[in-house]
Amino acid sequence: MRIYSKIVLASAATIALAACAETATDATEDTDVVAEDVTEAETSEPATIVGVAQGNEDFATLVTAVTAADLGETLSGEGPFTVFAPTNDAFDKVDPETLSDLLTPEKKDDLTALLTYHVVAGKMTAADVVKAITDAGGTATLTTVQGAELKASLDGENVVLEDAAGGKSTVTMTDVEATNGVIHAIDTVVMPG
Repeated sequence: MRIYSKIVLASAATIALAACAETATDATEDTDVVAEDVTEAETSEPATIVGVAQGNEDFATLVTAVTAADLGETLSGEGPFTVFAPTNDAFDKVDPETLSDLLTPEKKDDLTALLTYHVVAGKMTAADVVKAITDAGGTATLTTVQGAELKASLDGENVVLEDAAGGKSTVTMTDVEATNGVIHAIDTVVMPG
């Protein structure tokens, strides 16, 4: 009987230790998962408009232009801002000599005017832009930070911007969130006139 009791006790102890080991392993795995989630949350926190643009290679030319115009600090500021951001393909439509000239220190004021013509004070999501167009009877007037106006209208489901020179640009991507506003990508650089 004593041998049987010892075997039962030894088996119970083994089972208990195995259960504790599994619980400790599960707890360690759970801690690792939580640590990974926290790390992902920390790295995936939204950035400012400039940070978002820097993190997207489709906006490399825009980032170069913002840097040349010394607008990085402004567009990283409190805002909120709505930026109609030309993609690299949009900048490719600009005459290369003109673009190169705009990036020189002598043309900084012209470049600043061009870039701020793509920015509207306040946060306007895609739904807000469409509502403004609808409320205005088909064409909304957006006053830019530069001071001139952009006209926004719908072409089917697409928002189209018309600049002061009559040029048109289509919004190709909407509602890219930033901590200080929102970015909408456009396919053509708009010109203040």
